Amino acid sequence: MRPMATVGAALGLVGALALSACGDAGNANQVVYWDTSGSAESAVFREIATECGRTGGYEVRVETVAFDQALNNYKTAAQGGRGPDVLRADVGWIAQLAQAGLIQDLSDTPLATDTGDFLPAPLESTRYKGRTYAVPQVTDTLALYYNKRLLDQARVAPPRTWDDVKAIAPKLGGDRALFINNDEYYALPFLYTHGGDLVDTNSRMITVNSPEAVRGMQVAKDLLDANAARTALDQPNSYTSMKAAFTSGEVAMVIDGPWAAAEYLESPQFADPANLGIAAVPGSATPAPVGGHNYVIRQGSHATEASTRFIQCMSSTENQARIAERLGLLPTRRSAYDVPSVAQNPVVAAFRPLVASAHNRPWIPENNELLEPLQTSYADILSGRKEAKTALDDLARTYKTTVLTDYAQRWG
Repeated sequence: MRPMATVGAALGLVGALALSACGDAGNANQVVYWDTSGSAESAVFREIATECGRTGGYEVRVETVAFDQALNNYKTAAQGGRGPDVLRADVGWIAQLAQAGLIQDLSDTPLATDTGDFLPAPLESTRYKGRTYAVPQVTDTLALYYNKRLLDQARVAPPRTWDDVKAIAPKLGGDRALFINNDEYYALPFLYTHGGDLVDTNSRMITVNSPEAVRGMQVAKDLLDANAARTALDQPNSYTSMKAAFTSGEVAMVIDGPWAAAEYLESPQFADPANLGIAAVPGSATPAPVGGHNYVIRQGSHATEASTRFIQCMSSTENQARIAERLGLLPTRRSAYDVPSVAQNPVVAAFRPLVASAHNRPWIPENNELLEPLQTSYADILSGRKEAKTALDDLARTYKTTVLTDYAQRWG
């Protein structure tokens, strides 16, 4: 998963499409596909999508939509009976779109059979109330990227705990050790550090302000206070500032996903690809969240049969391997990792064990609504505007009053 709206804007994708131009012309042999990938990826997805149509005997029209605008644009279009036949949806959107009746239930279609090759976590993100509504496209999680040359010069090893970060920071120039992006998705590893989480869906309990969650979020603030890390005060530019600091050699370490590797490798700091190190995010045994994207078919599409064949083609082992080889994105099929070109990709190889230990997110319709206010709370904590407990107590009340009114709240 890319970090919600901020990365979508930072990638500079095409703006919102005019809804009147998007959609359903009633052509059963044409698949309109909304691609929400980044600019570095869209050409590859377009090439494979077009090839799928050509070999499958149907036409594919690829429309690039900015990630940060895609969900709202899709909902608006689909509610009016228009929009794409197939959408590349963030894993966190599936339950919401299924609950709203805006995507097709695929449980009784070929897309929901023979799913044993898919990794468990991305496959779980395709389900809502025991039914299947999506097919996994790519998966991801967060990792610690580090500049090997800078760590070698300082004679330090990649940190395995947050205390390690504090310990090695003086040798790396204090706050030049680590850049903490203050976007909400990047708050999750700190939340998980001591066993915290946003909610417990089994007990229907709001847990974002539990003692474990508060201690975990305090870790991030403590790193800043100890001069072991830095952050950006202007939140809309935090991700861009982090990338700039890392690619210029201003900081030695950042936390980011597999989608970022291609851009990092284009910078002079990593002209030698071997200088880009990738390790687990410091913290708990499951320190980073599951992310990624899935394919869904719009409810009411006139091209359901062609869309089904299109998704089968796009999500095949062969095409997942091609995507991994060319873009370094992580397959959702086990078999794709066994393809030699994928197994030999250093980014995929580094992320594969991290995906296996990634922390599952709550696959509920309110997933996005949980993350959006977290962004404000996290920024308040890092900036010192609020203490961690106060900020998370306020966040828990927001969840209770506006997001999950039927959940219980134990703390705060």
